[in-house]
Amino acid sequence: MSIEFFVTTLIVVMLPGTGVIYTLAAGLTQGARAAVLAAAGCTLGIVPHVVASIAGLAALLHASALAFQTLKYLGVIYLFYMAWQMWRDTGALNIDGVKAEGLPAQSGRKIISTGVLLNLLNPKLTLFFLAFMPQFIDSAAADASLQALSLAGVFMALTFLVFALYGLLAAQARDHVISRPRVLRMVKRTFASMFALMGLRLALAGR
Repeated sequence: MSIEFFVTTLIVVMLPGTGVIYTLAAGLTQGARAAVLAAAGCTLGIVPHVVASIAGLAALLHASALAFQTLKYLGVIYLFYMAWQMWRDTGALNIDGVKAEGLPAQSGRKIISTGVLLNLLNPKLTLFFLAFMPQFIDSAAADASLQALSLAGVFMALTFLVFALYGLLAAQARDHVISRPRVLRMVKRTFASMFALMGLRLALAGR
């Protein structure tokens, strides 16, 4: 792995996107454990994109406008759905009913599955692996697939670590937020608006 790949990947991961916003929201609304679960879910959501890129499906997605548009608009719908749930105080990041001793098991599964879906329905991730990662792989080498898996592993590890750090920092402010209902409502509606804006940006994005 080159230092160029590491630095570029770190910058890409640190840029605010749906996964970062989701992890921040999880940390603020449900605490440190939820933040780590959200980061894990977003990281697991990268796996299908890695498999697709190595299997050559990313090239098909890039070549087929219909396939790209289908995946893109599924992502758009899901982002708007997330925005609507958060605006109405429902869904995986609903703070109501969270027990002091920790998250119920079902809530934990829901937080992870939501994170997985957020990244699974992001067509830009597959195209990222198609356009960016091959620059650091020797396609003529016998172990090209292993190189790709290694680089994807680095990308996923950095994703989890950076997202978890964002979420844990947000969790530190949780007590100050939930003790002020007006502030909590404003925070939730801010996150809801951000999800809606990201859905709109994805809808308008080209390939």
